Amino acid sequence: MLKALAERLTQAFGRGFAKSNLEYMRRFYLLYQGRLDIAQARTGPSGTTVRTAAIAQFKTGQSKSGTGPAFALSWTHCVFLLGIANADERSFYEIEAAEKGWTLRELKRQFDSGLYERLALSRDKEGICQLARQGQIVSQPQDLLKEPLVLEFLGLAEQAAYSESDLEAAVINRIGQFLLELGKGFLFEARQRRFTFGGDHFFVDLVFYNRLLRCYVLVDLKLGKLTHQDLGQMQMYVNYFDRHVKTEAENATVGIVLCKKKSGALVEITLPADANIDAREYPLYLPSKEELQTKLQEWTGEKGE
Repeated sequence: MLKALAERLTQAFGRGFAKSNLEYMRRFYLLYQGRLDIAQARTGPSGTTVRTAAIAQFKTGQSKSGTGPAFALSWTHCVFLLGIANADERSFYEIEAAEKGWTLRELKRQFDSGLYERLALSRDKEGICQLARQGQIVSQPQDLLKEPLVLEFLGLAEQAAYSESDLEAAVINRIGQFLLELGKGFLFEARQRRFTFGGDHFFVDLVFYNRLLRCYVLVDLKLGKLTHQDLGQMQMYVNYFDRHVKTEAENATVGIVLCKKKSGALVEITLPADANIDAREYPLYLPSKEELQTKLQEWTGEKGE
């Protein structure tokens, strides 16, 4: 039936109605029926899909009569999402792709890098459910964190010899991609931000501002294994910004130390329980999505005991 229908539609309307595409359309309808409105899409001169009023408008978690948040995605985005078997994971990528305006290439990169699993590993079970229902919501410093941050786009070989300044320069050269990897609401302010205290000069590697949390976010780059001196240095940076830089209307400064390897026990014993400071590992290659999924399953199993 689909083969015959494909031939008739192609004769009547031209390209775009091959049997394989009709199969995608059928799967799309069966998956999203009852919570979508379909509007037309046209293809631009370069072959890219151009949005009209809405290409595919989803009423997330609600019926067509619902009043929940709506968003539009191109057909090529939808075809890719159909291949995600886990419903919670698929819902997360639907929301994030639409809210952040991800291209199909960026959507694939975030999926391949295991963004859902990396965010889920930094949350409790309720937080994982919230990811599926609402995407990434940033309301507290902990919401910024994912484990690990993936910096494969920097182009630095995993085993190559490079310095912290090389790593910093690579981040600056690809600041747009680095901001996407950090997450929502980040604005870049300064590199090697200098401040003077007690007659000594200090330099913060990277200074960002998060408009959702209304606070400064300081990032320090480390090549090797995290030490307690690294955490102490970041604590000093955060204290200085809290006391001498931020205004009364702004929230407490957040510090993130990026390192090749860390010990959770060291972070826990070094920092106060209420410190807005954490450490995150960064691989220079895309991690195996299967490994992240296995790690997440093990983690949720432990939490459930």
